[in-house]
Amino acid sequence: MPLSDQNIKTLEKKGYRFVGSHKHSAAKVCHWTKKSIMDDGVCYKEKFYGINSHRCLQMSPSMPFCHHKCLFCWRDVDVTSTSWAEDYDDPGQIIDECIEAQRKLLVGFFGNPNANQEKVVEAQDPTNAAISLAGEPLLYPSINQLLEEYARRDFTTFLVSNGLSPRKLGNLDPEPTQLYLSLDAPNSEVYQRICDPQIPDGWEKLNHSLELLSSFNCRTVIRMTCVAGHNMTHPEEYARIIESTNPDFVEIKAYMYVGSSRERLKFENMPRSRDILSFAQNIASLCGREIVDQSLESRVVLLA
Repeated sequence: MPLSDQNIKTLEKKGYRFVGSHKHSAAKVCHWTKKSIMDDGVCYKEKFYGINSHRCLQMSPSMPFCHHKCLFCWRDVDVTSTSWAEDYDDPGQIIDECIEAQRKLLVGFFGNPNANQEKVVEAQDPTNAAISLAGEPLLYPSINQLLEEYARRDFTTFLVSNGLSPRKLGNLDPEPTQLYLSLDAPNSEVYQRICDPQIPDGWEKLNHSLELLSSFNCRTVIRMTCVAGHNMTHPEEYARIIESTNPDFVEIKAYMYVGSSRERLKFENMPRSRDILSFAQNIASLCGREIVDQSLESRVVLLA
């Protein structure tokens, strides 16, 4: 189901820019890209993995497509399709127009005397694609060609998946630079409540994808979005999954009280930094991991 003109208009008021002929892809300048240009901090991805925040392109090829209606999602989850029946745009067109959209969104920094002008110039040519803005990227029919086109342009790629397309995941070629799988529940019961899957056997499909992690040559990460009062339970079950799937890293990150999630959750559901740290320490001790870094500003802890 494509987004309506009103859906697109509403999202563009929030800073999103839709690209392509079929308007299923979009870019949005990350908060940390702007802060980096102002020399006012960087994203945890720069701190953890060396990605330049001011040269990161935050985008999605599949804005309205996802298998979940997660409680913590920033989007209006009423506008969600679980399969792709529509026509779709070419990867090259999507990338070209996302870069151009980001350039237009950053143009004001050229006239800002407090901006780092060297970074402003460099930001015109991003070098990393965070394929994580919204939606499930593996539902985009040409995801392999998108990754291939990014690689041809010497981009690094950080791909975030909900894990409900294990067959497509297993057939990713080329691999991204870094593959994230979202693990937002310790068991099936919590998963059903917090992720609200729109297809059968979601928990089983996610676990199938998790089992595939060890087959990848790229860097692999399990990402946990923690919502106080909902999924910060059963640390031993999270630890068991982490231990059995053995990703390179685990990111344990706080839910942020933003967007449409505020209609489903309360401010109190956003964990404090110390809550995240305590939960991460507990999980780490149970699965033989160590906390190797953290970002207080982003409320995220890194296990390795």
